[in-house]
Amino acid sequence: MAIQTSNDGVAEVPLALVSNAFLDELTAGLRARPIPWEGYQRATLITQAELNYIKAVEKKTGEDLSRVVDKEGNVYGELLISLLQKLVRVDTIQSILILIDDLLLDHEERAAYFLQLGQADASLPYAPLLKCLRSEDSFIALKASKILTTLLCASPKPNTEAAGELFRWTTVQLQSKNPAEVDLSVQVLESALRQQNVRIVYWNTPQAVDALVRILKMENPGPQMQYQVIYCFWILTFNEEVAQELNRKYDVIPQLVDIARSAIKEKVIRVVIATLRNLVEKAPEANLAAMAAVKLLQFSENLLSRKWSDAEILEDVNFLKSQLQENFHTLTTFEVYKAELLSSRLTWSPPHLSEQFWIKNWKELKKENYALLRVLARLLSTSNDVIVLSVAASDIGQYVKRDPSSKKFLQEIGVKQKIMELMSHPDQEVRYNSVNTSWSLIGGKV
Repeated sequence: MAIQTSNDGVAEVPLALVSNAFLDELTAGLRARPIPWEGYQRATLITQAELNYIKAVEKKTGEDLSRVVDKEGNVYGELLISLLQKLVRVDTIQSILILIDDLLLDHEERAAYFLQLGQADASLPYAPLLKCLRSEDSFIALKASKILTTLLCASPKPNTEAAGELFRWTTVQLQSKNPAEVDLSVQVLESALRQQNVRIVYWNTPQAVDALVRILKMENPGPQMQYQVIYCFWILTFNEEVAQELNRKYDVIPQLVDIARSAIKEKVIRVVIATLRNLVEKAPEANLAAMAAVKLLQFSENLLSRKWSDAEILEDVNFLKSQLQENFHTLTTFEVYKAELLSSRLTWSPPHLSEQFWIKNWKELKKENYALLRVLARLLSTSNDVIVLSVAASDIGQYVKRDPSSKKFLQEIGVKQKIMELMSHPDQEVRYNSVNTSWSLIGGKV
């Protein structure tokens, strides 16, 4: 599927994107239940006029619903939101939400019937729907999330407070054990993030981006889920602040490139490449070194040799290749080394084996309270990859040769003990590099 943008670079996402078989099945099961509207009227909870309006649309869908609603759209918008405010029975709230969703389905222009309520009361139409979002009844919360998404997407000036609460809700839902609920929540994000001024709201929502990244790093999220999550990142990276910070905070570039390398579906590769292009266009200094570290230039050449049904892939790949080539000589060797180190994917790239590199750059590992040296220490303790362990052990040995005074610090953070343990590692290369580094740590010469 081709991804398009408007002239101002804002993602053009279909307004009513949320379509979920699980929610549709729940809706079908609840739709036929009778609601005691006449009883509400007798109890003076609703007026006779409100009852008449409800009975005129009850059980109607499609063209039958349109013929009634479009004659008095604003009346129905006000009525349905009012009913959410004053009625409390779960089955009744469910039915009202079903009716609102029916009214909006394939008729996004009807969102205006609800949005116009904000002229008299700034809390409307969102407050009653946000209350539904907090409901303990899962159907009410799920249906409300879909309706809120449609209203936010249709609004010329989306309510950022409502968006913030919706994003807090999706953050929790993304951790659900029900795949259908996760899928719906990602679809909500795909649609809601089409609105430019809510993207930074999402970015600043605690744990929100973390929840998306966790899905990408699952063992097997499936190509459709990969596509949907990366689509969210693609939309987010139109924001310069996000593009500047995304890889630094979440190390997504190596993950994205790995996904593209193994992807079978063209649309997954397409959205990965589009996201990488955004990162380069919006924040080249923050991202090019990380792309060089994961050998994106070589991968882009591989992609250019393939046949694609979507010509935009070639356009974006050519852009990435040209940017990487153009900036290759301006990227210092240390910038690429640092990017590789922060990605936690160490390989025997040239800097690790170059005496000149270490003579020139060893002091960089000492900066910011040994920040990069601590990364190497963490990799020694957490990685199970024999190449990462070998390279990390070697790098620490190279560093200690130039800074013998760091031995005490390395002992304090557990590096010396870990090196001693790795000397008996089953892998020969890990043992070899650990033994060499141990000599540097205890004062000998290699």
